[in-house]
Order: sequence, then structure tokens, then C-alpha cells
Amino acid sequence: MTSGGGPMKECGYSEINTRGTSPMESPHKKKIAVKRKWEVFPGRNKFYCNGRIMMARQTGVFYLTLILILVTSGLFFAFDCPYLAVKITPAIPVIGGILVFFVMGTLLRTSFSDPGVLPRATPDEAADLERQIDVANGSTSGGYRPPPRTKEVVINGQTVKLKYCFTCKIFRPPRASHCSLCDNCVERFDHHCPWVGNCVGKRNYRFFYMFILSLSFLTVFIFAFVITHVILRSQQSGFLNALKDSPASVLEAVVCFFSVWSIVGLSGFHTYLISSNQTTNEDIKGSWSSKRGKENYNPYSYGNIFTNCCAALCGPLNPSLIDRRGIVQADMAQSVTPSNGLTMYGSTQSQSNMGQVQETPVLLEHNK
Repeated sequence: MTSGGGPMKECGYSEINTRGTSPMESPHKKKIAVKRKWEVFPGRNKFYCNGRIMMARQTGVFYLTLILILVTSGLFFAFDCPYLAVKITPAIPVIGGILVFFVMGTLLRTSFSDPGVLPRATPDEAADLERQIDVANGSTSGGYRPPPRTKEVVINGQTVKLKYCFTCKIFRPPRASHCSLCDNCVERFDHHCPWVGNCVGKRNYRFFYMFILSLSFLTVFIFAFVITHVILRSQQSGFLNALKDSPASVLEAVVCFFSVWSIVGLSGFHTYLISSNQTTNEDIKGSWSSKRGKENYNPYSYGNIFTNCCAALCGPLNPSLIDRRGIVQADMAQSVTPSNGLTMYGSTQSQSNMGQVQETPVLLEHNK
């Protein structure tokens, strides 16, 4: 077909790719790396399962605790329970299994949980607190600040000092203390226990107490029935033959014999602490000892053993103050040297309930 004396040129069509041309989509989409707060946590802790499990850095003794419990219990079920179930009662392995299950459950609950770590101050909070201290000491920004930094509050008629933590940049609440091994301030700090691989504080003390109490029962239970097993076999074939027939019983008896005294003693000590509403830290320091003065008394005690025990073991479990699985906000993250106790982790704490504790000393001072 011609037009104007010349052939018509064929038109070529090319496909237009409209993908990626939408104004809502970018052709070069960059993935933003999500960083959790536990990854930049300033304390000396180890985290597992994306921050769900929190432990101290030194966990070697904790694994020794696990091995001793599991090996001793395993030998008991393998070598002693079959004989005892036939000769005495099948309830023995059942009771032993319940005790082992309870011991392991409370041990892992104590070891894997937040003991009550207090969040560190953000850079703005730390700077504001420094200004308050300057005003209270009557010094200028470049002047001399007399140590130590303390505040006094009255709790149930007893004057209690709040100490300033130079690492966390906060005034620690009453009964809190800084653990040098974990490098954290812990609420109602009791002690750092290497056997459970964690600090023992406000949020895991009840589980720690139930662990040592149930472990005491388990140790006494295994030791008693191992001796019973050996005696029954000795009556049939003699003492030496009984040991040859069940050599594992000798190992169990030795482990339980040397463990039972310390475990039962520790359970008794913490039963005394719970009944008087004290912590190990307070008892060692003699914080409420009458030797410090006739008017010195424990302001946290409810006055009777039953109420103190209920408060320690049956009271509500406080939520964690550190949002360790929260996401670090890149726009709010600030780079601060770790030597002064403030890191990127602290700069994001104000978006959660992590700032509640830092405000406590200020509120207490206004109420004086």
C-alpha cells in the first residue's frame, strides 16, 4: 500500500515496563537492618533466643549445676528405682520424677529471666540529674562536687539513703544494688549466684528460693533411698556384693552426702531471710542490725512471719523494666562511649516503661 508515491514505513512498537514506576515504590528498595536492644545492651550479660533468655556472662558453674543434678538423678532412676519399685513401692520413681521436674523448672526459670535490672539513664536524663546535683551541692558546672552522692528518703519511719550509681547514672531505688559481675543495677538485689548463672533479685528471688528448697528435698530423697537400696541388697548378698551389683549407688551417695549439708543450710538461711523480709546483701552488711542503734529496724518487714512469706512468695510478679527485645530506633540512637555507662541502648529507653525507675528518686525527694 502506497501513499504519496512512496511506501509506508512499518511502525515498531516496544513494550513499556511499568513496574517500579509507581510513586509509592522505589526501584532500589534498601532493607533496613533491624537491631534489637539486647544486641546493644550495656551490661555484661549474654542473651539467647533473640533476647528471650538473659544470663550472666560467666555460666560455667551453671552448667556444672545442670550436670550434677541430671547425672545424679539419671543414675538414681537407672540403677536404684527399678529395684526399689519392686521391693518397696512404685511411688518412689514417681515422686522422684516430680521432684526432678520441679527442680529443673525453677532452676531454668531463675537462670533465664531478668532478675530486675534497672535501665540506665539516657544522656538527657543523666545531664539533667547532673544539674540537679550541682544545684544541691551549691557548685557551678566546673566546681567541686563533694562525694558521696546520696539522697535520703523516709520509709515507714526509717531513714534510708539512696546512693548514686556512677555507671548507670541514676540514684538507685531502695534495696537496689549494682552487681559488679553483670554491671547492672538490680532491684531488691539479693546476691549474684554463679550456681544459677544469674543475679538473684526482685523478679527471680521466689524461683531461686523454690529451687534450693526443692533441691534440698530431692537430695535428701535420693540419699535416703540409695542407702535403703544398699541395705536391702546387703541383707540378701552381703555388703560388698551389694556395692558390686550397684556401683552407681556409691557415686550417688557420695555426691548427695557432700551436697546435702550446704543445700539444706542455704535453704534454712533463705527461709530466715524471707520470714524477716531481708535480702542476703542487707543481712551481710547488717543494714537493720540493732548494733547500729536502738532505733534501727527493718522498715520493709510486715511484722509477722506469715505476711513476710506471702509477700515474698505469693505477691504479684513485677514486669521487666528493660525492653530487651524492643527495636532500636535509628533516628534516636546516640553514639556514646561505653566508659561512662551510657550507650546506644540508653538513648531508646524513653520509648518504653524503662524510664520509670529513674524518676523514682526525684519524686521521692519532692515528697520529703
